[in-house]
Amino acid sequence: MGVEIDRRSIWLLLFLRGLRPLFFVVLGLVFWYILSLPVPEGLTPAGRNAIAIFVLCLILWVSHAVPLAITGLFAMVLVPFLGVLDEKETFSLFGNEAVFFILGAFILAGAVMQTGLSNRIALAIMERFGSSPRRLLLSIFLLSASLSFFMSEHAVAAMLFPIVLEIAKGIGLKPGRTNYGKLLFLSLAWGCVIGGVATFLGGARVPLAVGILRESTGMTIDFLSYTVSVFPLVVIMLAVGYTVLTWFFPVDIDDVGRAREVLSRRIKNMGKVSYREYAVGFILLLTVLAWMFLGRTLGLATIALTSVVSLFVLRLVRWKDIEEYVNWGIILMYGGAITLGTALERSGAGLWLANTIIGEWAKSPYVLVGVLSFITLLLTEGMSNAAVIAVLIPIGIGLSEKFSVSPAIVTYSIAVPAGLAFSLPMSTPANAIAVSSNYLRVRDIMKAGVIMSTTAWIVFNLVAILYWPLVGMG
Repeated sequence: MGVEIDRRSIWLLLFLRGLRPLFFVVLGLVFWYILSLPVPEGLTPAGRNAIAIFVLCLILWVSHAVPLAITGLFAMVLVPFLGVLDEKETFSLFGNEAVFFILGAFILAGAVMQTGLSNRIALAIMERFGSSPRRLLLSIFLLSASLSFFMSEHAVAAMLFPIVLEIAKGIGLKPGRTNYGKLLFLSLAWGCVIGGVATFLGGARVPLAVGILRESTGMTIDFLSYTVSVFPLVVIMLAVGYTVLTWFFPVDIDDVGRAREVLSRRIKNMGKVSYREYAVGFILLLTVLAWMFLGRTLGLATIALTSVVSLFVLRLVRWKDIEEYVNWGIILMYGGAITLGTALERSGAGLWLANTIIGEWAKSPYVLVGVLSFITLLLTEGMSNAAVIAVLIPIGIGLSEKFSVSPAIVTYSIAVPAGLAFSLPMSTPANAIAVSSNYLRVRDIMKAGVIMSTTAWIVFNLVAILYWPLVGMG
């Protein structure tokens, strides 16, 4: 085995080794400084402490100095410790309906993937509609979007990635040398991103936002109302996305016959549809219908967990096969985020921050929605969308009363744009997965992504102004 010798200066190595401890020392001093400040007018001591926790968590979420889940747990420790909320109230927030809805959605999506049903559907659709380069591209784009209606967009990207990679190799595409290779992986990523905002199931960010809204105001947003409100945005962005893709990267191949051979071979290897696939698919269908029409009556989490229990009662899945699909870190992070958001709202810190930070910019309800959606789109390119929601929802709710805007409208204005990250690999795992193929470079996704992000902001605000009043959203 070869030995690599680090020839850098010992002083440089010591400096680099000391950066992490130095970071936490500086962070601790900033935290202590905020706690020691005189309480500003209009704010309570509990509100000042909540802001100190907010700043601490914001820095940790942006820097990724510790895992997101650990930052969430840290928030749950500091909130009662500094007297913002009492201990019983703080830990009861972890039992929020949104957390258990997310858990149920993870398990349901895991069952669909573990049985092979999602893989079979994907292969069949691409094999059926992929008769030409453009039709194959469009089938991947729309398939990734459609699957993201019902599964986490991250899971869809991970599931379809090896299939798309095999198609690219089967056609004989060279990494980084053909537009069509870039198109295949960008269509996968962008389809997941756009489809992921269509329902509660595309990502846990919307349930998180609804959970913070419910704990802060008692209001909620049901499954069907959300989908009806954002569906025009999804349809328009799919049309825009396909246009931008083929404009930036014109199709440069004429035949995809070998790709269809690859898909046909994989379908044959899967054999006939099993009883487990039929049964899991039927339960998922019933669950989605129940969320749409009974969600407000029974509760989203109750429906999700009922479906999960039925999967195990009918022996359709085993826990050891399904637990790898449950992202416990995300669940812990979201519990902490809901706690932090509630602490900011109940202590009055959210309203104070809203008036201090955004109050001078927003002069009308329309400007408020525009400013919040713009800040959200900007932040979500560089940090976790869940962290963006945890930071901005309490501030937005604080401003809603000032402009006589429903807190639900503010929640939409942050939760939806938080899922529309197109420009950078780190903004969403779907983009990162696409870049990891080596068929796509970071600059490729950036130059087209800026156009998509700008268009997404414009389209979102037009939908809010022109369409939302038609469906009773004021």
